[in-house]
Amino acid sequence: MKIFSANQLREADRLTIEKQQISSNDLMERAATLVFEEIHKRLEGADIPVKIFCGIGNNGGDGLVIGRLLLEQGYDVTIYIVNYSDQRSKDFLINYDRVKNMTKKWPVLLKSEDDFPEINVGDFVLDAIFGVGLNRPLVDWVENLVRHINDSGAFVLAVDMPSGLMADEPMPSKSVIIKANYTISFQSAKLSFFLPDTAENIGELQILDIGLDREYLQKTDGVAQLIGKQEAKALYRPRNKFSHKGTFGHALMVGGSYGKIGSICLASTAALKAGAGMVTIFAPACGYEILQTALPEAMVITDPDDKILTDIQYELEPAATGFGVGVGTDQQTEKAMEQLLRKNKKPIVIDADGLNILSRNKELFELLPEGSILTPHPKELERLIGEWSNDFEKLERSRQLCKKHNLILVIKGAYTLTLTAEETFINTSGNPGMATAGSGDVLTGILTAMLCQGYSPLSAAILGVYLHGRSGDLAAEKFSYEGVVAGDIAARTGAAILDLFQTQKNNKN
Repeated sequence: MKIFSANQLREADRLTIEKQQISSNDLMERAATLVFEEIHKRLEGADIPVKIFCGIGNNGGDGLVIGRLLLEQGYDVTIYIVNYSDQRSKDFLINYDRVKNMTKKWPVLLKSEDDFPEINVGDFVLDAIFGVGLNRPLVDWVENLVRHINDSGAFVLAVDMPSGLMADEPMPSKSVIIKANYTISFQSAKLSFFLPDTAENIGELQILDIGLDREYLQKTDGVAQLIGKQEAKALYRPRNKFSHKGTFGHALMVGGSYGKIGSICLASTAALKAGAGMVTIFAPACGYEILQTALPEAMVITDPDDKILTDIQYELEPAATGFGVGVGTDQQTEKAMEQLLRKNKKPIVIDADGLNILSRNKELFELLPEGSILTPHPKELERLIGEWSNDFEKLERSRQLCKKHNLILVIKGAYTLTLTAEETFINTSGNPGMATAGSGDVLTGILTAMLCQGYSPLSAAILGVYLHGRSGDLAAEKFSYEGVVAGDIAARTGAAILDLFQTQKNNKN
């Protein structure tokens, strides 16, 4: 699913009105009616106080339509107009008059904090103050209204997007934003819904197709793309009947140190589970017996040193290499990493201490093969690109790094981002149970396996990240968020691949 900018959505609105020969108010009625239907379906006529806060632009117009339709169904509705300006949109005025003409309970005008209504825990609050068009901070008393709503404990549904949030621009410092329990957005999610600084304001998200111009949406590149099951499935490459282990590549997994052999074991297990034809592990000598016992399917080569990596020598020609998990940052290991990069000419997956070594030795970037995949968590990313003041600056700096060295960045988080110099992909699989030691090691193995099997680096990153998250989802369904460990994620990688082709939920994990 594409994510469009606010400007792109405005253009889609304009073309829809022009091509379908409807008015802007007709389009507003269409969109708001769909929101009303979703609300009515869930409330089922319940006797719950509904309090709708409308701005004086088109988002407020949406709220007025929804309020009118709820009133027609007999709900206990009070509409409040947040009068933050003397300017009103044309469609707001049309729907304001419609509400006044159909009920004696006229909307209540809010002009200052003295007008704030009481909001109770059992109330249903509809936020339609600002929509996608917000491009400036809120005035002080409206900020306090947002705080009043957030502090009420009421259930809050945001129409299109939570008020105070900008769709695709950085938020001013100390911004006040509606914290919604549920957000119903029109046609496309917004980029800010998935970024760490603002994602928690969204709550549960639902996207409604309001029938915007199909041709424009299909031909226009969005600012990002959401990756779900269908997008991941489209990347999957089925296996030929006459394939053999050599067809799917030989993965070299380099990692581990004394006390951290488990990391390279997890990564290598995941590489095998994700489809690498063969796996050879290069680890310190202390890991030999552990790895041969824990993972008999893999071959093992050991470093001359018993505890750390110092001299990475091997005779095979790997299809792809994964490096960094559990290696530490000893100076001898830094030299060994340089040795590996000088020898390796194919895209490499680098994680964990491999990233920390890169951040301390920026000249090593010049040795990375084109299409290599780096998988930092936020702190590792900060070491690579420096501090940022907001998520949008973080994305821009990350893209600059990708462009300079022709890399792919996989920025791990609740919504893991896959970035190239020009494109942004947002993963939707995964859950909080994956915040557990070793989960990133498993991702390294899966990504290396994808490269081994001949996927392009970008396809390997997108599909691998989705499968990693889906494996975590299957593990959480079995063990709970709290009960998931990294081995559970690795063990379910194959089930995650099967799940791409299953239409019904399979609980047999």
